[in-house]
Amino acid sequence: MKNVLLLVHDDEGQEARLQAALDLTRALDGHLTCIDVADIPVGLAGDYYSGAGQAALLVDVSREREAKNKAVLEKRLANEGVPWTWVDTVNDLSSAVLEAAALADLIVLNRKLESRHQPDMHGITSSVVMQARKPVVAVPETITRMPLGRALIAWDGQSSCAATVRACVPLLALAEEVEIFTIHDGSERTEPTEAAEYLSRHGIHATVRIIDDGQTAADKLINEECARWSADYVIMGAYGRGRLMEAFGGVTKRMLATSERPVVFGH
Repeated sequence: MKNVLLLVHDDEGQEARLQAALDLTRALDGHLTCIDVADIPVGLAGDYYSGAGQAALLVDVSREREAKNKAVLEKRLANEGVPWTWVDTVNDLSSAVLEAAALADLIVLNRKLESRHQPDMHGITSSVVMQARKPVVAVPETITRMPLGRALIAWDGQSSCAATVRACVPLLALAEEVEIFTIHDGSERTEPTEAAEYLSRHGIHATVRIIDDGQTAADKLINEECARWSADYVIMGAYGRGRLMEAFGGVTKRMLATSERPVVFGH
């Protein structure tokens, strides 16, 4: 887990994404790739490439804004002490990230942005999580750093969660404490104790907490457990089945909407 991909775009969530990506890159002794997107509105992408005037004008405005953004950020990155590369592109935001993600180990996005005038980061992140097939760190726009000391794994025993945990072993190895949290409903393919045994073979010694609660929404229980245990971030599978995921990714969507902590999603 050495290649960290960061979406660069001049919006209200950029600073939080940048700080999280820098913290992750330093901690993992990795390389940061910044994909700077002059965005095309999704419905106009075809018009742009056929030379339609409206889309071309919007892209020109976006390019000018991102050129200024790039000048500021490149000066900052020169003093951050991490290796980095910069890629400029024109596309809609989710497509740009997906195209750049082939050799990324970790992708840094926002879980959502509060302003309705900002990009739909909730939708963008959902799309990337669904299609990229690698861990996506979704951060609140308010964070100023990403501590990595206490990791909570929201375990549902399904293959998506197991694959995400396997991919995140280098990240979990940095944690001082790891908790595997399960809301038991009998649908688990793999028990949380088995996940703990797996991690122990990588030198990661996790505690296991299992609760039975068939009434409370799973995302609420996860957030309550994060607060009780003082988790720094959450790792979870996305769009799966079982009590933690619910039908049609309901828990995933609500965690994107409500989590006060960074969430590492994998699908």
